[in-house]
Order: sequence, then structure tokens, then C-alpha cells
Amino acid sequence: MEVTNEVLPTSTERIQEMMQPGPEGPIYMVNLLKFKDRAQYEDDRQSELTGREAYQLYGQAVLKLIGEYGGEIVFHADVTFLALGQVEELWDEVAIAKYPNRAALLAMSSSQEWRDAAVHRSAGLAGQLNIESVSPHW
Repeated sequence: MEVTNEVLPTSTERIQEMMQPGPEGPIYMVNLLKFKDRAQYEDDRQSELTGREAYQLYGQAVLKLIGEYGGEIVFHADVTFLALGQVEELWDEVAIAKYPNRAALLAMSSSQEWRDAAVHRSAGLAGQLNIESVSPHW
């Protein structure tokens, strides 16, 4: 299995899939985050921030914003050990966000407030995996 971290979707097919309604009910986005050593802003601004510190600025803004779209941060922690499996390099953090549906996630990430904060996300992330998941109906 090949794994490719991305900061933004690079495939038009993936973007089109994300625009579909998705599963009914709440979705949980599992975020596996890998940070740059130093933040690198696309507008070439100088910064002494680490990638993690830049991403934390984004995270603080999302914490305020996510509730407006019916979502919440369910879990957030540092990755410390790989107990099973093999990867070339571990991610730095894992976070799980809950949204009422995919449309709420898309609406939030299309908002001007999110785009304003996302400059710190891009500056701080070397890449990530976003995994949409739903709770099984047992």
C-alpha cells in the first residue's frame, strides 16, 4: 500500500467525489497530520514559527468556527508510537472532527473565515491524510 500525504486534494476525481452528498448522518474526519520543520508561507512572509506552531494558529481558528457548522473536535493527540504495521515515517498528530454531514464540512471549508485561517494550515503542513468515516449501525 502506497501512502501519499497531501495538503490539498490534487485529483479532480477526488474533488468531484467530495462534492457528492456522502453518507447520511454524522461523519468523522480522521486527520493524520505531518508538520514541516519550519513554517513556509505561500506569500513568502518571514516567520520563526515551526510548522506545528503555524498549524496551531489554524487549529485555534477552526475550534471557533467548527461549531457554527454543527461540528466539533472529538479527539486530538500527538502520535507517539506505531504499534502495528509499517510506514516510512509517522505522522505527528491525529485529530478527529465530527460534522453533521459532508455538506457541513464543505460549507465550513468554503467559508472566508476558513480560507483566512488556512494560510497557517498550508504554511505548517508537510502533508496529511483525511479519512472520512461513519459510525457503524450495530
